Amino acid sequence: MMSVRRDRHAPNGIEGTLNADGERRHRVGRFEGKTAVVTGGSSGIGFATAKMLAREGARVLIHGRREETVKEALTQLPPGTHAVVGRIERLADIDALMETVRRELGGLDILVLSAGVLKVATLDSVTEDDFDEIFGVNVKAVFFCVQRAAPLLNKGSSVILISSGAAELGRVGRGLYAASKAATRQLARSLAAELVHKGVRVNAVSPGPTLTRLNMVATRSKEEQAVFLGKMVPLGRVGMPEDIAHAIMFLASDEASFILGAELAVDGGWRQLGEVPPPAQK
Repeated sequence: MMSVRRDRHAPNGIEGTLNADGERRHRVGRFEGKTAVVTGGSSGIGFATAKMLAREGARVLIHGRREETVKEALTQLPPGTHAVVGRIERLADIDALMETVRRELGGLDILVLSAGVLKVATLDSVTEDDFDEIFGVNVKAVFFCVQRAAPLLNKGSSVILISSGAAELGRVGRGLYAASKAATRQLARSLAAELVHKGVRVNAVSPGPTLTRLNMVATRSKEEQAVFLGKMVPLGRVGMPEDIAHAIMFLASDEASFILGAELAVDGGWRQLGEVPPPAQK
């Protein structure tokens, strides 16, 4: 395990939309003494969540697929942060992760399953490998992570799954992704029913257009993609990983103690309103 410095910056204005890390709104100590695991914790929504959890007092362990990305993430997380590298869709790797949790953290209060795969492929081009990877990471890993984590979950703990607004839309090339996220949404209900007797809450967060690695395209810069995605959102801007992380933090906290099996949409009104046209010129 690596111990490293904390990275701090507080941009604002337009640049803040692209780079803000949410520090100006955090409340120190909300998760003091809590333990947390974040899969997909080395980038995007998972990394933003890991930073917030650590900043508010949690002992954090991140899991990621790529060693170099995990090492880079650790340089921006507090000393004492733990990390595990592996393929989250492999049961042996899930077991290794949970053994590390048991050894290093003892038990678990917060489990955030943010690892995800998005591949754009039309019906005639999808391969069996595409199917297995998307459902392996987005569905199989979610189910078995919760199954293997269940004995470690403390009473009053919170499990947060990441679904997607795409689960309710029919879009060319995203059928497998949408189906996998619809399955994740249903797992939030079913797993909540399975674990409620243990005092464990399971809920889901459903992001809309968000500026993460999964939503980047080779033909646009980060700034261009932010503008492109922002045009889809009624609030007029793209979502940032920190926007989603704040919702995850809420569901992980005691403030959400009466919320169970629910889905929290964090999408700037994207699903409820669709693309809102600009006001008519007078």
